Amino acid sequence: MVDAVQVEVRRSRKRRRTVSAYRDGELVVVLMPARFTRAEEEHWVDAMVTRLQRREQRVRPSDQALLERAHELSMRYLDNRVQARSVRWVDNQQSRWGSCTIDDASIRMSRRLQVMPSWVVDYVLLHELTHLVVPGHGPDFWMLLDRYPRTERARGYLEGVAGVAGLPARDD
Repeated sequence: MVDAVQVEVRRSRKRRRTVSAYRDGELVVVLMPARFTRAEEEHWVDAMVTRLQRREQRVRPSDQALLERAHELSMRYLDNRVQARSVRWVDNQQSRWGSCTIDDASIRMSRRLQVMPSWVVDYVLLHELTHLVVPGHGPDFWMLLDRYPRTERARGYLEGVAGVAGLPARDD
């Protein structure tokens, strides 16, 4: 399972016993004590990548689950005025959380959202659905999107994440 994953091992003299791993884009970073042998490193890289992949499978909804959630959100907050034809996770959005194409009612969601709370994912999904009804970010757009009770909270959350990650500030 580890063969298909790009892994970077970071050793630390300060780290005594614990091993941890996280995903940085497509890269899996494994943190471990500097004193570990190569055999221990191999064991822990394999174990941590497997653990991370299992956790991601539990956390991240499938594209089909996203599409179903989009239908639920449209019914609840947009009076079922629009239905996305497809919703999928993508890896190529470095400065956006989501995007849509009005012509074919398709929505793309940044994989970076997969580790965020579901109410943030719902906000981005609803944001893109609202664009299928109202292009641009004018007053009509925000009036519809503000039906979602966690709009301001989700926007603040995403602004904080963008600030920490050094992403450009966006007012959309």
